[in-house]
Amino acid sequence: MKKIGVIGTKGTIKSNTYTTKINAIAPDKEIVSLATPMLVPMIEEGFIYDNISNAIIKEYLSDETLQGIDGLIPACTHYPIIKNQIRKFYNFKTNIIDSSVVVAQKLKEILSENNLLNTSETSPKHEFYVSDYTDFFKTLAEMFFDDEVNLQKMYLQ
Repeated sequence: MKKIGVIGTKGTIKSNTYTTKINAIAPDKEIVSLATPMLVPMIEEGFIYDNISNAIIKEYLSDETLQGIDGLIPACTHYPIIKNQIRKFYNFKTNIIDSSVVVAQKLKEILSENNLLNTSETSPKHEFYVSDYTDFFKTLAEMFFDDEVNLQKMYLQ
C-alpha cells in the first residue's frame, strides 16, 4: 500500500492522530484524510443498507481527496457497521483496515500480558458504558455481537 485514506469525525481528522502514528511507523506512505461527519448520525438513526446511506457513503468516498487510495481506515467506532457498504463502493478492491479489529487485538494483548484475559469457557457478558443511549444503538450493538448486550449510560466529565 502506497496511499492510505483515513475517514472519521471532524475531531478525529483534525487531531491528525492517524497520520502522525502511521508516518512514525511507515514514513514512505502517503496519508490522506477526510472528515465524514454525517456518517455517525446516519448510522445512529438507522440509515444503513438503504438509498440514503449509499448516497452519503458515495458522496464522501467519491471526494477527490480519496482518489487513488490503496487502503482505507474507517477511523470511528461506528464505521465497522458500514464496512461492507464501503467495501462495495470500492468493488471489494481496496483494502479496508478495520480499526476495531486492530484495537481489539491490542487490547487482548495488553489483557493477556497483565493476566487479565478471561479464558473462561462460558459465554461472555456484553456490558458497555455509553455517553448517549438510544434503543436503536442497543439494537445495532446486539446485531454487531449477535447476542444480548447491556448498555449503561454514563456521563463523562
